[in-house]
Order: sequence, then structure tokens, then C-alpha cells
Amino acid sequence: VQLVESGGGLVQPGGSLRLSCTASGFTFRSYFMTWVRQAPGKELECVSGINSSGGIIRYADSLKGRFSISRDNAKNTLYLQMNNLKHEDTAVYYCQQGAMGSRGQGTLVTVSS
Repeated sequence: VQLVESGGGLVQPGGSLRLSCTASGFTFRSYFMTWVRQAPGKELECVSGINSSGGIIRYADSLKGRFSISRDNAKNTLYLQMNNLKHEDTAVYYCQQGAMGSRGQGTLVTVSS
């Protein structure tokens, strides 16, 4: 299993970023996929999950309306569109196979003015 996240960086409050996660080594289209994040000094937090066909989506309550998860099974890629970013969104973001499976190396998102 290999998961490679990209798209992180430094963004000002109110800005947007789109994270991508390219998957290989398993049948991506068959798996529920998750974005999780870990802020400095805090525990891992589930951001959003999406089922294999993209039909069932879950978000952390605090993120509804700002974050949007999607997937392209033809490209073995998972996405996270993040809008209206806040300081508290600063974290390393990981894509994860299933609810508790393998994770990638993560991509750092820093929200700062």
C-alpha cells in the first residue's frame, strides 16, 4: 500500500487549498478512504471519509461547509478541497485507507498571516 499526499503549503486565513492523495498497491476503488489530520501537540483527528463509490460522505461537524472530500477512482486519487481556512486548520494532513488502515507520509498545511 502506498499513499502519497500533496498540495499542502502556507496559506493566509480565509484562503483555500486542494489536497491530493495518489494511491497504489491496492484496489483503490474498493476502499472507503479517509482524510485525517494532526495539529501540533494534538491527537489525530478524523476530517472526512468517503465510501468506495463516493456516495456516502462524512465530515467532522466543525468542518462542514468548508471542506469537501471527493475521489476519482479512474485516477486512484483522493481529494480534499479546503475553503475559508482558519488558523486552527494548521496540521499535517494524511490520507488513510479505510477507517484505521495505512496512511501516507502527510502534507503540511499552515494557515498564517
